[in-house]
Amino acid sequence: MSSLMRLSNALLVRSLVNHSLRSTRLISSSQKNRDAATIDIPKKAAAAAANPATAATATTGKNWVSYGFDRYDETYDRSEMNASFFFSVTLCLVIGSVYWSYLPDPQMQDWSQREAYLELRRREAAGLEPINKNLVDPAQIVLPSDEELGATEIVI
Repeated sequence: MSSLMRLSNALLVRSLVNHSLRSTRLISSSQKNRDAATIDIPKKAAAAAANPATAATATTGKNWVSYGFDRYDETYDRSEMNASFFFSVTLCLVIGSVYWSYLPDPQMQDWSQREAYLELRRREAAGLEPINKNLVDPAQIVLPSDEELGATEIVI
């Protein structure tokens, strides 16, 4: 039912958007190209004029997109990216997961299970029941009387 409601809501929204796009007219209030003055500057000249210190280390003519470590030197940017991914993936994920998998059991679950098996084996060898039905002394257990229980249903 909920998927039908989502489907009908999606169809309703889609039809409203399509209707509003068909019934509206978009008006541009920006300046026209003939009203704005422009100056053509080649890209290499603009880059050299903007930052002359990095013009010597600028990249070659190919399209290069920085990884975010250095915007001007391609080799430094690539080596920093490789180093950071090596340290984050290899050291943190691989070595960290190996370290975590070989940690000792902090809640002693493995130990308690082994101890339970050893205790069961010891009791079977001694000819005892696996669990004693009088583990807690019945004289120490206080049960409610029939008057206190009343009409309460008791399920055993």
